[in-house]
Amino acid sequence: MGESAPASIPASIPLTVSGAGSEDGIVADEKRNKRGAGVSAGLDDERPGPGAAADRGQTALELSGVTKHFPLRRRVTVALDGVDLTVGKGEFVSLLGPSGCGKSTVLRLLAGLEEPTAGQVRVDGRPPAALVGEHRLSVAFQQHALLPWASVAENIALPFRVAGRPVDRARIAELLRLTGLTDFAEARPRQLSGGMCQRAAVARALALDPEVLLLDEPFGSLDAVTRRRLNFELARIWTERRITTLLVTHDVAEAVLLADRVVVLTGRPGRVRHVEEVGLSRPRSGRLTREAAFHDIVDRLTALLDGDLESGAFPEEDGDTRSGRRLLPRRAR
Repeated sequence: MGESAPASIPASIPLTVSGAGSEDGIVADEKRNKRGAGVSAGLDDERPGPGAAADRGQTALELSGVTKHFPLRRRVTVALDGVDLTVGKGEFVSLLGPSGCGKSTVLRLLAGLEEPTAGQVRVDGRPPAALVGEHRLSVAFQQHALLPWASVAENIALPFRVAGRPVDRARIAELLRLTGLTDFAEARPRQLSGGMCQRAAVARALALDPEVLLLDEPFGSLDAVTRRRLNFELARIWTERRITTLLVTHDVAEAVLLADRVVVLTGRPGRVRHVEEVGLSRPRSGRLTREAAFHDIVDRLTALLDGDLESGAFPEEDGDTRSGRRLLPRRAR
C-alpha cells in the first residue's frame, strides 16, 4: 500500500503530527517539558494514586437489569438477561465467561455502540453517548485497526484530530515512552510485530486521557509469550494512570492478573453468575503468578467455567436451543 491516505478518509482529518511532523519534534517537546506540565497535563489529579484502592463508593460504570435481544432469522436471541453490574471509579474489572455469553455485548453497551432492550446503562451517571461525545471514554478491540499508511505517532495522534483538538506532541511522546514505542514512532504498522501494534492501539486509546477504558480482548490474537508480556505492561500502565477499566477476556489467568474483581457470566443468555474479589497486592508482577493465592483464584474460576463446559452452556451457532441458547419469537423483542 502506498503512503497516501485513500480517498475514503475525510480530508479534514490530517494524518501528520503538527509542528515538526516527526519524532524529532515530539522528542524535542518532551525534553523541553521534562515531565513538567506539558507531559502531565493529561493526568487527572482526582484519580487514586498508584498505591491507593479503587473508590467503589463512586460508581463509574453501571448496568441495571440489562437485557439485550438480537434478531436471528425469524427468532430473537437473548444475549443478556437481567444483568446487574457496577464498576467503581479507578477500578479494574475483568469480565469472564464462556464463548458467546454476551461479554462483548456488555462492553458495546457501555461504549454506546448498542442500546439495551430493557434496563439501564450508565457511565458516570449518564448515558454512554455523553462521555463518548466528550471523548472521556475509549475502547480498544482485539484487532488494532491502526491506519496502515500512518506512522505509530500519527496513529496515536488521530484521536486529537477526530476531536478537533490541537495535537499534544508532549502527550504523544509520553505515551510512546509508556508503551515502549519511542524508537518506533515513525514506523508503519506493517513494520511492527503484532504485540507492538497492540501497544500502539492501547496508546491511541489513552491519547485523550479518558476516564474510562474498555478493552475487548486486546491481546487475544497474540502468542502466549507476547500476551503475557503485554499483560504486565498493561498492569504497569494502569498502575500509573488508574483509569476505570473493564477488560473482556477468555483467559482466566489474564483476568486475575489484571483485575481488582473478576465478574463471571453464565452461558447465553448471559447473567452474572459469580463475582470474585481478587485481593492480591499491587503492583502485579511475574512473582505473583507463582504464588499459591493466585493459583487458588485461577483454579476456582476455571472450575466454574469447566462446569459450564460440562453442562453444555457454550452456545452453538446453528440455533440449537439445547446448548444454552435461549430463543424467543421475534414478536417478543
